[in-house]
Amino acid sequence: MKPIIGITMGDASGIGPEIIVKALHNVHVYETCRPLVIGDPVMLERALRIVGGSASIRTVEEPLEGRYTHGSIDCLDMRLLPQGLPFGQVSAEAGHAAYKFVEKAVELAASGQIDAICTAPLNKEALHKGGHLYPGHTEILAGLTRTEDYSMMLSAPKLKVIHLTTHLGLIQAIESIDPNRTYKVIMLAHETLRRAGNDRPRIAVCGINPHAGENGLFGNGEEEEKLIPGIMRAVEEGVDVTGPYPADTLFYRAVRGDFDMVVACYHDQGHVPIKVMGIEAGVNITVGLNGGIVRTSVDHGTAFDIAGTGLADERSMLEAIRSAVELAPRQNENRRQLY
Repeated sequence: MKPIIGITMGDASGIGPEIIVKALHNVHVYETCRPLVIGDPVMLERALRIVGGSASIRTVEEPLEGRYTHGSIDCLDMRLLPQGLPFGQVSAEAGHAAYKFVEKAVELAASGQIDAICTAPLNKEALHKGGHLYPGHTEILAGLTRTEDYSMMLSAPKLKVIHLTTHLGLIQAIESIDPNRTYKVIMLAHETLRRAGNDRPRIAVCGINPHAGENGLFGNGEEEEKLIPGIMRAVEEGVDVTGPYPADTLFYRAVRGDFDMVVACYHDQGHVPIKVMGIEAGVNITVGLNGGIVRTSVDHGTAFDIAGTGLADERSMLEAIRSAVELAPRQNENRRQLY
């Protein structure tokens, strides 16, 4: 009854294949799930040689063919990548393949053949060269699942952050926030934590301006216009949400244990605190996808500068797999016993 986790390989010119094979040498992964790599077995073989791994690669055509035993890595071969793809270089082939890996994972998740998706990093420039004009994984997944109300959530030990906006310039991000978006993201946070077993999650919202505007001293009343009506609407529906609070102290309070989730207004406001906590421990989670599809990801990029050296750290991938298992629809309570 262990969930099947579809692990997309990401951009094969980056560190994705290396962190995947490193993570799948960890026996604890197989004790909690059935990992299926969606990508290219030749690239995984190359990564094994680079990291000095002892596992074997086994090609499958569909998830039920997988053996899912430690020491043998099951890979659904998409047959998309050319031989000899160079490390650390942007290529249209790698960008297109990275998109198709995610597309296949969504297809499998939507049909119930896998229980959750865990993504290795892709390169946005390569993605665009490959003909897929998305800012990143979150927007790809929203498009493939026809989801309008979604958000990016970041998780690290002692801190969880969900975003009102992500891949937008700062001025455009602030302009795009309105009370309805604030309300919807608060509700996504609330429901996500409830599904994870927190019956009364405590949510706090960051201010947009320094000192959360300090009663109109800073900014042009953005907190009063864009945030507070959404917060009050959620409160009226019984959600334990407060704010807006000054961001410069709110994250400290959340790490201290005062809150279970922080709502950040824009990309860097939420990403910087998580990455300060330790980039190897961060996990990126897409919240609110139609069909209840669960997606987690490493919280770092393709690291072209070290790709092919064997130096890539697999700890964020291990955390992303663990989070995918935790959030996957449970068929029995044994899935709660995570490593």
